[in-house]
Amino acid sequence: MLPGTCVMMPSEPHPLRILLAEDDEEMRSLLTLTLVRAGFAVVALEDGYELADYVSLTRVCGGPLSPPDLILSDIQMPGRTGLEVLAQTQAAGLACPVILLSSFADEETREEARRLGVRAFLDKPVDLEVLRDTVREAAGAPGASLR
Repeated sequence: MLPGTCVMMPSEPHPLRILLAEDDEEMRSLLTLTLVRAGFAVVALEDGYELADYVSLTRVCGGPLSPPDLILSDIQMPGRTGLEVLAQTQAAGLACPVILLSSFADEETREEARRLGVRAFLDKPVDLEVLRDTVREAAGAPGASLR
């Protein structure tokens, strides 16, 4: 799959659009496949630079791209971190839920994420069922499980 490729389920007329930023290719593919099978449209991005570039090209920022319904991002990526991009989205006025993923987040990082309004914080390795439920709940999708 090419970076920045949007994958959609053909049966969904208007699936929720998720920006997924994950620098590990295998993890990005697994997360993309999981979310697409759950009925979401996924724009898969390789790192913090691509995520920041995509955000800056949304209509909210004066660009041509539709804003996402949700951002799912690893925290530690080459280029810019998930927290840096989250701060950028807020400064630009892009208001969508954000879920962050991390293998090694300390309490300071978690506190910064909470301060920036992260909807959820999931530890890697991610339980795929928990991921699907968390995305549905954060995006207000039908069938969301409330925890």
